[in-house]
Amino acid sequence: MAQPLTRINRLGSSDPQAVRQRVEAMEKLLEGLITFPGTNRKFGLDVILDLVPVAGDVAAAALGSYMIWEARNLGMSKTKMARMAGTVGFDFLLGLIPFIGAVPDFFYRSNSINLRRIKRHLDRYHPPAER
Repeated sequence: MAQPLTRINRLGSSDPQAVRQRVEAMEKLLEGLITFPGTNRKFGLDVILDLVPVAGDVAAAALGSYMIWEARNLGMSKTKMARMAGTVGFDFLLGLIPFIGAVPDFFYRSNSINLRRIKRHLDRYHPPAER
């Protein structure tokens, strides 16, 4: 029986399962932290940071760029990483619209899109080990 990975062991690891857990946690933090009252729609730190002009947008883009860094650690192609960067950049540009920029960000989930890209790569090139 394998030992469970601790948080410290996984933090800098390029193990595909550890990377999957980290990017899923980051996506949940940025896109699905809180459920909007009266609806089933979730939002996260990405939308909240958009309420802080410029600095919030830069912080959200930096956090979104973390997922691109993890994609690089997995060996994703430069083309796929460029698409991911374009997604984060478009989200950044939407967020630059003062206060109103949080509205499109509520619907355009760049981090969820990038998580799907990473998961597709992981499923194709790093399938889970059979038990």
